[in-house]
Amino acid sequence: MNRMKRMKIVFFIYIAVVVKVIIFKYPWAELQAIMAGWEKDVILEGLDTANFTLFKTIKMYIKYSYMLNSFENLVGNVVVFIPFGFLLPYIQPRCRHFMALLVNAFLFVVGIEVFQLFSAFGAFDVDDILLNCVGAAFGWIAYVEWEAFRKKWQEVQRQKIRG
Repeated sequence: MNRMKRMKIVFFIYIAVVVKVIIFKYPWAELQAIMAGWEKDVILEGLDTANFTLFKTIKMYIKYSYMLNSFENLVGNVVVFIPFGFLLPYIQPRCRHFMALLVNAFLFVVGIEVFQLFSAFGAFDVDDILLNCVGAAFGWIAYVEWEAFRKKWQEVQRQKIRG
Protein backbone atom coordinates (compact mmCIF):
# COMPACT_ATOMS: atom_id res chain seq x y z
CA MET A 1 0.00 0.00 0.00
CA ASN A 2 1.48 3.36 -0.97
CA ARG A 3 1.93 6.29 1.36
CA MET A 4 -0.98 8.32 -0.06
CA LYS A 5 -3.42 5.46 0.47
CA ARG A 6 -2.24 4.98 4.04
CA MET A 7 -2.63 8.69 4.77
CA LYS A 8 -6.16 8.68 3.33
CA ILE A 9 -7.10 5.74 5.55
CA VAL A 10 -5.59 7.41 8.63
CA PHE A 11 -7.39 10.67 7.80
CA PHE A 12 -10.71 8.86 7.29
CA ILE A 13 -10.33 7.08 10.65
CA TYR A 14 -9.41 10.39 12.30
CA ILE A 15 -12.51 12.12 10.85
CA ALA A 16 -14.72 9.21 11.98
CA VAL A 17 -13.31 9.45 15.52
CA VAL A 18 -13.81 13.25 15.58
CA VAL A 19 -17.43 12.89 14.45
CA LYS A 20 -18.03 10.18 17.07
CA VAL A 21 -16.40 12.18 19.89
CA ILE A 22 -17.94 15.55 19.05
CA ILE A 23 -21.35 14.77 17.54
CA PHE A 24 -22.27 11.28 18.73
CA LYS A 25 -20.73 11.57 22.20
CA TYR A 26 -23.88 10.51 24.06
CA PRO A 27 -25.04 6.90 24.49
CA TRP A 28 -27.24 5.61 21.67
CA ALA A 29 -30.37 5.58 23.83
CA GLU A 30 -29.86 9.25 24.67
CA LEU A 31 -29.34 10.12 20.99
CA GLN A 32 -32.56 8.27 20.12
CA ALA A 33 -34.42 10.25 22.80
CA ILE A 34 -33.04 13.50 21.36
CA MET A 35 -34.08 12.47 17.83
CA ALA A 36 -37.56 11.51 19.04
CA GLY A 37 -38.00 15.08 20.27
CA TRP A 38 -36.84 16.76 17.07
CA GLU A 39 -39.29 19.47 16.22
CA LYS A 40 -39.13 23.15 15.43
CA ASP A 41 -38.77 23.81 19.17
CA VAL A 42 -35.44 21.93 19.23
CA ILE A 43 -34.01 24.42 16.73
CA LEU A 44 -35.32 27.35 18.73
CA GLU A 45 -33.90 25.84 21.93
CA GLY A 46 -30.54 25.41 20.21
CA LEU A 47 -30.57 29.06 19.21
CA ASP A 48 -31.28 30.04 22.81
CA THR A 49 -28.31 28.08 24.19
CA ALA A 50 -25.89 28.85 21.34
CA ASN A 51 -22.93 31.15 21.83
CA PHE A 52 -22.51 33.56 18.92
CA THR A 53 -20.21 35.94 20.84
CA LEU A 54 -16.51 35.42 20.18
CA PHE A 55 -14.44 34.81 23.35
CA LYS A 56 -17.54 34.56 25.60
CA THR A 57 -17.01 30.89 26.48
CA ILE A 58 -13.24 31.24 26.57
CA LYS A 59 -13.50 34.14 29.06
CA MET A 60 -16.00 32.16 31.15
CA TYR A 61 -13.68 29.15 31.29
CA ILE A 62 -10.79 31.35 32.35
CA LYS A 63 -12.84 33.26 34.94
CA TYR A 64 -14.30 30.12 36.51
CA SER A 65 -11.33 27.83 35.94
CA TYR A 66 -11.31 26.82 39.61
CA MET A 67 -14.85 25.39 39.20
CA LEU A 68 -14.96 24.10 35.63
CA ASN A 69 -12.96 21.68 33.54
CA SER A 70 -11.58 24.72 31.70
CA PHE A 71 -8.17 23.38 30.81
CA GLU A 72 -9.56 20.16 29.37
CA ASN A 73 -12.18 22.01 27.35
CA LEU A 74 -9.97 24.77 25.96
CA VAL A 75 -6.93 22.61 25.26
CA GLY A 76 -9.08 19.71 24.08
CA ASN A 77 -10.76 21.89 21.46
CA VAL A 78 -7.33 22.82 20.11
CA VAL A 79 -5.68 19.40 20.35
CA VAL A 80 -8.50 17.49 18.65
CA PHE A 81 -7.88 19.40 15.40
CA ILE A 82 -4.07 19.24 15.29
CA PRO A 83 -4.23 15.97 13.31
CA PHE A 84 -6.58 17.65 10.81
CA GLY A 85 -3.96 20.30 10.04
CA PHE A 86 -1.18 17.72 9.90
CA LEU A 87 -2.89 15.05 7.79
CA LEU A 88 -4.95 17.04 5.28
CA PRO A 89 -1.93 18.44 3.37
CA TYR A 90 -0.81 14.87 2.67
CA ILE A 91 -4.07 13.84 1.03
CA GLN A 92 -5.05 17.19 -0.49
CA PRO A 93 -1.98 18.89 -2.03
CA ARG A 94 -3.65 22.30 -2.32
CA CYS A 95 -4.02 22.26 1.49
CA ARG A 96 -0.25 22.54 1.75
CA HIS A 97 -1.02 26.24 1.49
CA PHE A 98 -2.04 27.61 4.86
CA MET A 99 -5.15 29.52 3.74
CA ALA A 100 -6.54 26.50 1.86
CA LEU A 101 -6.04 24.36 4.96
CA LEU A 102 -7.63 26.99 7.18
CA VAL A 103 -10.67 27.33 4.91
CA ASN A 104 -11.16 23.54 4.90
CA ALA A 105 -10.81 23.35 8.68
CA PHE A 106 -13.23 26.26 9.10
CA LEU A 107 -15.85 24.68 6.81
CA PHE A 108 -15.58 21.30 8.54
CA VAL A 109 -15.84 22.82 12.02
CA VAL A 110 -18.72 25.12 11.06
CA GLY A 111 -20.49 22.07 9.63
CA ILE A 112 -20.12 20.28 12.96
CA GLU A 113 -21.26 23.31 14.95
CA VAL A 114 -24.29 23.97 12.72
CA PHE A 115 -25.25 20.30 12.96
CA GLN A 116 -25.06 20.58 16.74
CA LEU A 117 -27.16 23.75 16.63
CA PHE A 118 -30.00 22.13 14.69
CA SER A 119 -29.80 18.59 16.05
CA ALA A 120 -29.45 19.18 19.82
CA PHE A 121 -26.56 16.65 19.79
CA GLY A 122 -24.41 19.37 21.30
CA ALA A 123 -24.27 23.13 21.61
CA PHE A 124 -23.18 25.65 19.00
CA ASP A 125 -20.25 27.73 20.21
CA VAL A 126 -18.34 30.17 18.03
CA ASP A 127 -15.38 29.83 20.40
CA ASP A 128 -15.17 26.12 19.50
CA ILE A 129 -14.80 27.17 15.86
CA LEU A 130 -11.92 29.47 16.79
CA LEU A 131 -10.18 26.92 19.01
CA ASN A 132 -10.60 24.08 16.49
CA CYS A 133 -9.15 26.25 13.71
CA VAL A 134 -6.21 27.18 15.96
CA GLY A 135 -5.63 23.45 16.43
CA ALA A 136 -5.68 22.88 12.67
CA ALA A 137 -3.20 25.75 12.26
CA PHE A 138 -0.87 24.13 14.83
CA GLY A 139 -1.20 20.87 12.91
CA TRP A 140 -0.26 22.63 9.67
CA ILE A 141 2.81 24.15 11.36
CA ALA A 142 3.78 20.66 12.57
CA TYR A 143 3.30 19.36 9.00
CA VAL A 144 5.57 22.09 7.55
CA GLU A 145 8.23 21.47 10.20
CA TRP A 146 8.05 17.69 9.77
CA GLU A 147 8.40 17.95 5.99
CA ALA A 148 11.40 20.29 6.34
CA PHE A 149 13.01 17.84 8.77
CA ARG A 150 12.21 14.87 6.51
CA LYS A 151 13.74 16.55 3.45
CA LYS A 152 16.91 17.45 5.37
CA TRP A 153 17.13 13.89 6.68
CA GLN A 154 16.76 12.48 3.16
CA GLU A 155 19.47 14.83 1.90
CA VAL A 156 21.82 13.73 4.68
CA GLN A 157 21.15 10.09 3.79
CA ARG A 158 21.86 10.80 0.09
CA GLN A 159 25.13 12.51 1.06
CA LYS A 160 26.17 9.46 3.09
CA ILE A 161 25.47 7.17 0.16
CA ARG A 162 27.50 9.38 -2.21
CA GLY A 163 30.14 9.37 0.35
